[in-house]
Amino acid sequence: MTERELGGIIAAIPTPFDANEDLALDALTSDIRRWNATRLDGYTVLGTTGEFVSLTTDEKKRVIERARDAIPEDKTMLAGTGEESTREAAELSRWAGEIGCDYAIVVTPHYTRMAFSDDSLPQHFNRVADASSIPVVIYHIPACTGIDLAPETVAEIAEHPNIAGIKDSSGNVYALRQMRHLCPKEFSVLTGAAHVLHAALTVGADGAILAEACSAYDLCTDLADAFAAGELERSRALQARLAAFNRILIGKYGIPGVKALLGRTGFYDGPCRSPLTSVPAEAVAELVAAFEAATSETLPS
Repeated sequence: MTERELGGIIAAIPTPFDANEDLALDALTSDIRRWNATRLDGYTVLGTTGEFVSLTTDEKKRVIERARDAIPEDKTMLAGTGEESTREAAELSRWAGEIGCDYAIVVTPHYTRMAFSDDSLPQHFNRVADASSIPVVIYHIPACTGIDLAPETVAEIAEHPNIAGIKDSSGNVYALRQMRHLCPKEFSVLTGAAHVLHAALTVGADGAILAEACSAYDLCTDLADAFAAGELERSRALQARLAAFNRILIGKYGIPGVKALLGRTGFYDGPCRSPLTSVPAEAVAELVAAFEAATSETLPS
């Protein structure tokens, strides 16, 4: 079991592909080495931004292995091991622990959700956590899965000693506050919604896992640092910038926008895997303008 605390600002990083949509693993190594020089606390590999739904199991393992080699010990690594099948999620989580990942982050299965019973998800996460040699993090993203976990259900799942936390991408700060209240104090609660990061911290979140942190890493870490230092006016001002950036990057362009912007800020410039398509040329200027507005050095003191 890892004893590494789960918190701070964690980047949800993309999976690079070449022009033929094959894995570009050297680019992954290069990008991670650049992020290693920032104040980011860690990385989620094969989250939504990592296009995990478009990768085979073999490809997932190759990405996780390469990322594990590039991520230093002082950065937390969460490996996306969610699958629709409990058996497959458990096996991939067990394997991720064997190669040295810190956490397995497991999205809620959802394709057959209309036939789920009240026990389906608690049993799923319990079985995955039983099999995994590293702690498991619940990945809650109702916009993609159609499943909105009640805080009481999260608290039930959190009773398992090998379930360490949740990434809650719902943006529902009230529900996040309830999770923080109902779950054990050692259970980490992280938001995956950049537009509510400041609010999430005020109700007890331990940090965030954000796609925005791939490019605007200083903005995200500055906000968290300002909040921790009690500089709430500065934190709120930085939040306004982050929310405006979020509206363009994620709200308008999503994963293709994340990759396009990274390609204009010194990182690998590659495509998404079909059926996702690249953003149009005119969108790149909008993305760069939003990034520059959010990250300019004229910051509140």
